[in-house]
Amino acid sequence: MATALRAAILTRKIEPGDKLPSQNELAERYGVSRMTIQQALRVLKDESLVVSRQGSGVFARERTEKPVGLRPHIEKAFEADEVSIDFLGYTAETLHGAIAEPLDKIRAGRLTPKSIRIRILVSDMTQPLALPVAVDGVERDSAAARARMADLSTRYIGGVTDAVQELADLGLVPDATVETRRFAGAPMFKAYVINSADAFFGYYPVVKHDVRTAGSQVSIYDPMGKDTVLFHWTDDGDIEAVDTQFVIETRNWFDSVWNTIAVEDAK
Repeated sequence: MATALRAAILTRKIEPGDKLPSQNELAERYGVSRMTIQQALRVLKDESLVVSRQGSGVFARERTEKPVGLRPHIEKAFEADEVSIDFLGYTAETLHGAIAEPLDKIRAGRLTPKSIRIRILVSDMTQPLALPVAVDGVERDSAAARARMADLSTRYIGGVTDAVQELADLGLVPDATVETRRFAGAPMFKAYVINSADAFFGYYPVVKHDVRTAGSQVSIYDPMGKDTVLFHWTDDGDIEAVDTQFVIETRNWFDSVWNTIAVEDAK
């Protein structure tokens, strides 16, 4: 039974992100017992081919690529009464773009969350870091590259903060906050935890390219957010499932950094 479902998923007869038929429907379709279907789904879950979501069903796992894959999950998250997003990354550019549409829907009255809490954890670009760094190793050039990145980060984080605060000021969301903290770690990967249930994780590829800083062109090694491939895990309440454990550990890791070595942005 697992073989038939596995083939359907791998040959994309069941597309990534599609909801599988109910266990009763699968049992009838394949002429087997419901217990056999349950066993097959457990095998596919262990192989990371499907994910179950409490109250929703079983879905073929998505391999989420780039911001376009993340955005629908963030938009869906804003349908909840209480919205929470924890973001770890480089500049928050992707987050800034991904929340634009749901915030517009709140302004239009099409979404009505009671609370929004966004926590942003980014690297402290005022300190020497492994990335971004000048290819020539000259600290002056590395500092200029970090300053450039700090400006981008400030721009996108400021955009997120202002947009969410506006909703609170207009009385559209009773409780809306955005907090930012920075820590002295190079940006090697990005992660999102959405509504405490879905985690997205991906490594930043390190590339060499030229940027213009302080009126001159500098070759730097830079983590490229646009080339990051994100992978998706869901906490479905099964404490023994790898997905659930990954989401829990991602939440715990984020909190541990947030509450210890991360420093709040100056007001």
